[in-house]
Amino acid sequence: MFRHLFVPVDGSELSERAMRTAIGLAAKLGAQVTAFIAEPDTPLPQIGMELRRYERDTEAHIERTDTHARTLLTRYEVMAGESGVPFSGVHDRDNGIDQAIVEQAERAGADLIVMGTHTRGRLGELLHGSHTKAVISATRIPLLAVH
Repeated sequence: MFRHLFVPVDGSELSERAMRTAIGLAAKLGAQVTAFIAEPDTPLPQIGMELRRYERDTEAHIERTDTHARTLLTRYEVMAGESGVPFSGVHDRDNGIDQAIVEQAERAGADLIVMGTHTRGRLGELLHGSHTKAVISATRIPLLAVH
């Protein structure tokens, strides 16, 4: 059965639901959970932007996203601990979220990815895309989609 569940998170209600589902499943299976958050890379400088301002903006961006990732992963670590589930948290800075999820899940040795997914319909997917569908098509690891 599944021994290592991998859960991409972003702090949304949907990723919270996926994490709760993964922790509950891991507790029943005696599995471990790895949470992963991909924070956006530092934006490129705007034309005409002063170097000092860009450096300040970059430092602020890195501090803000690192704090967000640490806060989120700490909260999930506490949730997992309360259920007796072994937990690890990973965060990376990457704009290619779908590929980052696949690469980190494989690197972690996960045997199940648990992801929250919207039910937007065809128009919504056309406009917003679907990380879940992109990950399914890019990995051989089974994926459990949580609505």
